[in-house]
Amino acid sequence: MPLTMNREVFITCAVTGSGATQDRSPHVPRSPQQIADSAIAAAQAGAAIVHCHVRDPDTGAPSRDPALFRELTDRIRDSATDVVLNLTAGMGGDITFGGVERPLPPHEAGTDMAGATERVAHIADCLPEICTLDCGTMNFAESDYVMTNTPGMLQAMGRMMTDLGVKPEIEAFDTGHLWYAKQLVADGVLAPDALVQLCMGVPWGAPDDLGTFMAMVNNVPDTWTFSAFGLGRHQMPYVAATVLAGGHVRVGLEDNLMLDRGVPATNAQLVERAARIIENLGARVIGPDEVRARLKLTKQAPQ
Repeated sequence: MPLTMNREVFITCAVTGSGATQDRSPHVPRSPQQIADSAIAAAQAGAAIVHCHVRDPDTGAPSRDPALFRELTDRIRDSATDVVLNLTAGMGGDITFGGVERPLPPHEAGTDMAGATERVAHIADCLPEICTLDCGTMNFAESDYVMTNTPGMLQAMGRMMTDLGVKPEIEAFDTGHLWYAKQLVADGVLAPDALVQLCMGVPWGAPDDLGTFMAMVNNVPDTWTFSAFGLGRHQMPYVAATVLAGGHVRVGLEDNLMLDRGVPATNAQLVERAARIIENLGARVIGPDEVRARLKLTKQAPQ
């Protein structure tokens, strides 16, 4: 992909995530109402897409309860604010192994493994325009925690998403994930005009140096649309880098809790700052209707 600045940029806000951040900032939303309110505020600040996980409303622990997703999406849809819905489908593939001498059986508390149909159940119920497809297996963030997404699982989930009329957003944490995503396109599982999120600096995937980032960008086919993000203090520099490299941007409390050193951010504040960076580069922030047209998204009403 040639290095050409993108002059019409959409912002995705990753609203809450599934990390153990719920007690590290007063602004991390937990309940469906809190997540919806934060997503709506982010949209009003300029986010065309909101990427949403759900949490247990009492503990803040990550959840994949379809009822929580349905309440969340209903609240956003019932608001007066238009925004493209992007739901995670990344949960249900987590293994935390036992000790190094006895890795099996895995630790039950840190393991959440589900079949393809169960992992996509909330997508079938809520029918967002976009949902994520984590395109690989990797050691993820903590010792002996593995995010598993086998080729067979990705084939099955990808076909289900496509059949539902929901556009998969490929989550690529390393170059090999892009390689397999290309195979999914070649196999007809994903459309040739695929959408990909380049996830930079997530242990233990691709590091967030610019050389590695450009290696990722250069592995994105010309017919695809890409977005990218960095974590923590690298979030805003990655807004500028991604626009200059030809992509779209993602910010939000899933990836970064701080507006400035010692100043907890809200999702709306992070979106506003990203929009200023984009505009100061001479680009334009585009809205949800333009995103739907560019990505050929289907806005559906759930049953």
